Amino acid sequence: MSPVGTDTLAKVTDIYPMRINPYVLSLIKEKGPSIARQYIPDPRELEDSSGMADPLGEEADSPVPGITHRYPDRVLFLISGVCPSICRFCTRKRKVGKWPPVTREEIERGIRYIEDTQEIRDVLLSGGDPLLLGTGFLETIISRIHAVPHVDIIRIGTRTITALPQRITPDLVAMLRRYQPLYINFHINHPDEITPQMRKAVDLLVDSGIVLGSQTVLLRGINDNAATIERLMRGLVRIRVRPYYLLQGDLVQGTEHFRTKIQTGIDIIRQMRGWVSGLANPQYVIDLPWGGGKIPVVPRYIQSMTDTSIEAENFRGNVHCYPQPDTEKTGEHEKQVD
Repeated sequence: MSPVGTDTLAKVTDIYPMRINPYVLSLIKEKGPSIARQYIPDPRELEDSSGMADPLGEEADSPVPGITHRYPDRVLFLISGVCPSICRFCTRKRKVGKWPPVTREEIERGIRYIEDTQEIRDVLLSGGDPLLLGTGFLETIISRIHAVPHVDIIRIGTRTITALPQRITPDLVAMLRRYQPLYINFHINHPDEITPQMRKAVDLLVDSGIVLGSQTVLLRGINDNAATIERLMRGLVRIRVRPYYLLQGDLVQGTEHFRTKIQTGIDIIRQMRGWVSGLANPQYVIDLPWGGGKIPVVPRYIQSMTDTSIEAENFRGNVHCYPQPDTEKTGEHEKQVD
């Protein structure tokens, strides 16, 4: 990665702010481009005319400030506008580093919406980064949501585990464990982010009974090959983290230079499937623009299908026949038992 001149840096950060904390800076110095490209501004951010400010249509699906209610049974609740460091490919690039503080009134309105909407079973706390809130204030929010009878689970999306692992303290973990079932999905893009400090944070959370999953954005020039993704996913399961999503880059304005072809992600999944434990295989998804929601993208394994059989290609490239059941004989039309 070529050095960015001060004048160029200023032009980019005037539009898209920069924040790099001391921990991330130490990783950049130690690991180099695999970390640096995720956080250091690039003049190409100003050359992208194809992206959108709000590619996922979050504002259109927002019944009250801070809440995105797209899927029937779950909501995204933005409770923080601050991140430990700012990723240059962030989905909320339009906001991060420029948000006014999320107010207590906005959070109260969001909680009331959750309380009043019976369909909501799953609440995802995001931002910014929820874990940058003070532990006491965060507990106030979580405890209120946890007390809602129709809410089954609370999830937290965070970057702190990889960008500020020192935030994961025994006091924070002790608070979080009081509100099970609680799941944390954290953002990690490269095996170089698995450090001793990060592993200590993971151990504290997992030992407390909190389930951890990972989310990885496919990034051109950083992790867009099977060897890197395989090394990352093997590293995660080794420290008791379940790989969850491999995300195709969103159509965010200023991030075109990060996005890969869809076929790149399909090829990575195909090269891992069968050769790497299923536990270490994330689901490759695209979050469709204009609020279309996430869809899984998988390699083509079924070559043909009839009423009597399918022909499918396995991970070695061999084609196998699998017979379909004879529905007349097996009684498919019999009344099902509830």
